[in-house]
This record gives sequence, C-alpha cells and structure tokens, in this order.
Amino acid sequence: MLKKLKVVATVGLMGALLLSGCGGKEKTEGTGSGSSRGGEAEKTYKVGVTQIVEHPSLDAATAGFKKALEESGLKIEFDEQNAQNDLNNAQTIANNFVGDKVDLIFANATPSAQSALNATTDIPIIFTSVTDPVGAKLIDSFEAPGGNVTGTSDMFPDAIAKTVDFIVKDFGAKKIGTIYNTGEQNSTVQVDQIKEALKGKDVELVERSVSTTADVKQAAESLIGEVDVFYIITDNTVVSALDTVIGVANENDIPLFAGETDSVEKGAFAAFGISYDAIGYEAGQMAIQILKGEKKPSEIPSKYPSEVKLVINKKAAAEMNVELKEEWNDIAEFLE
Repeated sequence: MLKKLKVVATVGLMGALLLSGCGGKEKTEGTGSGSSRGGEAEKTYKVGVTQIVEHPSLDAATAGFKKALEESGLKIEFDEQNAQNDLNNAQTIANNFVGDKVDLIFANATPSAQSALNATTDIPIIFTSVTDPVGAKLIDSFEAPGGNVTGTSDMFPDAIAKTVDFIVKDFGAKKIGTIYNTGEQNSTVQVDQIKEALKGKDVELVERSVSTTADVKQAAESLIGEVDVFYIITDNTVVSALDTVIGVANENDIPLFAGETDSVEKGAFAAFGISYDAIGYEAGQMAIQILKGEKKPSEIPSKYPSEVKLVINKKAAAEMNVELKEEWNDIAEFLE
C-alpha cells in the first residue's frame, strides 16, 4: 500500500511540473504592449503587408514602414504579399490576412487599402501611398479617421498645382498629355486636380486611358505630335510600365514630368515629389502605437507628406532635348 501511494505522489508531482512548464510558454492574443506579463513569453506580432504592384515608389514606402517597426524593438512577423496590379488578388490577400488573424494590416496604395477594409472592420489597417483616403471612403476625415483605418497620403496638397505652373511658365506648353487607368480612384482624383490647376490657363489636357500595363506604350505613342509634354501622375498601372513612356519621350524629344521622384531617378525629366520612404516610415510609427496598445486607428489622425521638392534628372533632360535653365539652380535638386 505504501509503494502505491509513493507512485501516485510521484505522478502528481510530474503532472504539476508539466503544467507549470506549459503555462510559462502561453502566447498572448491580439494587440498589446509586446512585453511579457507574469512570465508569459514576449508576443510576436503578425503584420500582413499588402501592396498592389511592384514599382520603386511603393517599394520604398514598404521599406520605410518595415524599417520603423524593426527599429521599435517589437517582435514582428511580416507576411508580404503583392497583388500584381490585380484587384481580385488584392481582395484575396486581404481575406487571407483576416483568416490568419493578423494583428495589423499594412495596405500600400488605394486598391489594397480598399480591399483590406472590405475584408475587415475589426483588424487595424494602416495605409500609405493613398492619394485621397476620404474620397476612397477609407476614413471620415484626416483629423478624425473613424473606424479601424488610418495612415499617410502620398498627395502633397500643392504638388500638382506646382507642376502645372512649372510646365506652363517654364515650357510654354499648350497641350499636356497624360495617361492613366480610369479604374484607379487615386488617378481620377489627380486628373481632376490637373484640370482644376489649368483653369484660367490657355492649356489643354489631352487624356489617354489604359486598363493594363500592356496598353501604356500604345497610349504614349498615340500622343506623339499632339502634346508638348507628358505628365504621368502616380498611377500604379502606368508607373509600372514607365520604361515604355520614357522610351517614347526620349525618341521624340517630349519632356516627361512625373508625379513622384522615384520616376525621375528611373528616367523621367522632373517631378515635384515626396519621399515615399518617409511616408511609409510615418505609417510605421502609427502601427507601433496601435500594436503597443497606446492608441486605436480612430485616435490617430491621417497625414499628408510634410514637404515636396523639385527634382530634375540631367541625363533625362539631355535625352529629351530639354535645355536646363540657370534659374532652376535655386529651386531644384539635380540628379546627374
């Protein structure tokens, strides 16, 4: 009888030790401070990254976002997905993130952000590279976003007006050619802003619409002889095929203006642009506050870029037969 009691006691002690060991490794659920409580292991946060398409500006924004989180000291597991400019893919990615119960979704560009919001009103969503988040029905206002979404816009309020003024005053252009995907809400907003900036000026905007990147070269070629300059806004479809527009511009001496500076580095002539790395980093700072449990998305105002700069590509100027003016030295940053 004594031996039997000893066996029972030993088994009970082993069970207690096993239960104690399991309790020390229990993971916390949902978003929080990221620190351990009562011996619990530090939480690893799952962040879904959805980007509509690969191109330098969006890639820079994603890099800036990840940099901010990596510097925060939080343990982050990134799940990066690219929709390859397909709206169905964007929605599938967002739905999968919800199914995986990620702690936060980072949505890079308007279609990705809209797909994320379609998928969830519970999981926090941080957007970037969105031209008009209010018009895209992502937020109620910049000051009070509401709901589960906030983030950073890529539209500096005066960037398009500055570009139009520069084109008209310094180039004497009478016809400006633009190419964009009418299915991209961010693009239609920008085209409307170009038209607004052209009011009162004796200048015509000549538009070409495309549906895919395969349409871009033909659209650019159709503008030859009709326009004095190209102005390519931050349209994801067109920027993804910017090489073809650059080729047409170089071959036909048509100055090519862009909506962001990464396209200038790639071979466009000039842009009043922003730093996409910077707006991605700012979006990352917002995400940190949410993951730490300090604020909800509705409590973090959305933001515009803090500054805009004129960048001119000297090599592109030579390719497009643009004579650089001395007065530009005071207002522009030059790429060799």
